[in-house]
Amino acid sequence: MPWYDLPLEQLRQYRTSTAEPAGLDQWWADRIAAARALARPPQTVKHEPDVYSPVEVFDAEFSGAGGDRIKAWYLRPQAAAPGTPTIVKFIGYGGGRGIPAEHVLLPALGYALFVMDSRGQGGRWSSGATGDGAGGPENSLVMTRGIASPDTYYYTRMFTDAALAVDAALALSGAEKVAVSGQSQGGALALATAALRADAVSLCHADVPFLCDIQRAITLAPHAPYTEVPEFLDRNVGLIDAALETLKYVDCALLARRITAPALVSVSLMDDICPPSTVFAAFNEIPGAAKDITVYPYSGHDVPPVNEERKLRHLREYLPV
Repeated sequence: MPWYDLPLEQLRQYRTSTAEPAGLDQWWADRIAAARALARPPQTVKHEPDVYSPVEVFDAEFSGAGGDRIKAWYLRPQAAAPGTPTIVKFIGYGGGRGIPAEHVLLPALGYALFVMDSRGQGGRWSSGATGDGAGGPENSLVMTRGIASPDTYYYTRMFTDAALAVDAALALSGAEKVAVSGQSQGGALALATAALRADAVSLCHADVPFLCDIQRAITLAPHAPYTEVPEFLDRNVGLIDAALETLKYVDCALLARRITAPALVSVSLMDDICPPSTVFAAFNEIPGAAKDITVYPYSGHDVPPVNEERKLRHLREYLPV
């Protein structure tokens, strides 16, 4: 894939042209409050202690949007003290929480880790255990699920799950705040959670994040998942206005204006899944100076392995153990 988006000097200045919905903060506060009113405490069961020692692994479950029970993994160093620095991790599109062996690096380095499953996903590259309401994991396409209204939209539920995952991680770890991290869809959830839970998020890592400047992305990205939207609207023209309005409520380029935690973002200039201009659209809206973006000029919708060490250095700086 060639460099198909704006030149880098323009990307660094690029801002979204999408207008923010009126009352966005209160709208999200109401959704989170409604979910909390239905929530039950998180539950954990110890998982394979003979396999993962000295890391402790728990099969966890917590309440998300609508009171739905969402699966998670909770991993921590053995005999971790209350208040151990904790990261909430989100998963990319189509994947689920997988197995604990996919997530042991940070607990091995002294951090607690809460890995949120993705409702109604987990049927592709990584397994899941949570349905979207009824049922279990799916090999699903979710970009247009409930898109006629922000009240029924899939990502409204998923962002609410992410906000309440913070509550669950705080309750289990005893930490005062958490870091959030993810790649692609997981990066979008990290940005959204840092915005919607600015009170409880101390650090944000978002690699090649999805769901940023969405109205540009659905006209520019040549591959799924963004292409799910124009393919749907091509045959449902009566829903165009409603769908575009719905997408504003989950656009991380708009929500990013609420982020107060230090943020480390990565972008790949040959990314044909999440166009680089859409990533910069979100990054450029994050206020303050405690933010940085790593540019990978010859990468696609991935990041080089060296990015993991960059994130670890950033984590050690802002959230030492």
